[in-house]
Amino acid sequence: MNEIQYWIWLSRIEKLGSIKLQRLLQKYKTPKNIWNAKEEDLLKIEGIGKEIAKQILNKEYRTNLEKYEKYMQENRIELIHIYDKCYPQELNKIYDKPIILYVKGNKELLNQFKLAIIGCREHTKYGEIVAKNISYEIAKNGIITVSGLAKGIDSIAHILTLQAKGKTIAVIGSGIDNIYPTENIKLANEIIKNGGLIISEYVIGTKAQKMNFPARNRIISGLSNGVVVVEAKKKSGTMITVDFALEQGKEVFAVPRKYTKQKF
Repeated sequence: MNEIQYWIWLSRIEKLGSIKLQRLLQKYKTPKNIWNAKEEDLLKIEGIGKEIAKQILNKEYRTNLEKYEKYMQENRIELIHIYDKCYPQELNKIYDKPIILYVKGNKELLNQFKLAIIGCREHTKYGEIVAKNISYEIAKNGIITVSGLAKGIDSIAHILTLQAKGKTIAVIGSGIDNIYPTENIKLANEIIKNGGLIISEYVIGTKAQKMNFPARNRIISGLSNGVVVVEAKKKSGTMITVDFALEQGKEVFAVPRKYTKQKF
């Protein structure tokens, strides 16, 4: 066992979210110490009940760790944890920060000035034009863009950043080996090829699940210095990201709605 394998092990444990991980690390300091902890001691930690304690001690999560590490090495995927010097400073400020990040590409972008560009999947023509213009101009001015690699506005933000010869970061809700949606695999590769970065808090092998995307959204806003909203429905992933951004104390910029003359 080496240090990376201990961190991989922690990221495999289901239902062990950011807050519980923070509490475990406050108590035990390192993943290795958590690995060696006894059930009776784990149960003394707030939020760690019998079910989670059993998962922490479950031998299933402790096997094949070297295979994960080998796959990561072969595919140039790195693991960054909360103690690393390159861990994003902006992300470190939020309450429910991800303890472990899997990254592929240019990790030097993590601590540079960034703006998130977000919006709905089913955008209007107006939204498309605005998203293209904003993304292109932001990237042309040397600002790194951040989005979620989803269909619609997210994809436009990444694509136009690349067209402007800029750098973009895609935060995904699945393992880096499971790019979602699959039609954006080529785009993800182009992002990396052109000096960008793909980020996930989910361990290799994790498939896209509906519950992962709201959690992913807190990273999009938390990682960024500000958030630009192009178009959004009242109840949408975009608005969830806006809520996270406001809670995190981020600047939120909204594109004005296109005026349509009404007939009465």
